Amino acid sequence: MKKRTMGDKNIRKLTKLGGKSIGLTLSIELVRGLGWKEKQKVTVKRVRGGVLIKDWKK
Repeated sequence: MKKRTMGDKNIRKLTKLGGKSIGLTLSIELVRGLGWKEKQKVTVKRVRGGVLIKDWKK
């Protein structure tokens, strides 16, 4: 298996989770840097050119 270079570190694959769901794995360094915890609620919004993932606020 080829070792990833620094440029490839941010490349991720989408994974089919069930009938109509797709998942994306984030690196633990990124999640820890944002201060997020496991099972934390987040909001996902579609924006031009991609998606925006933010912490959920009441």
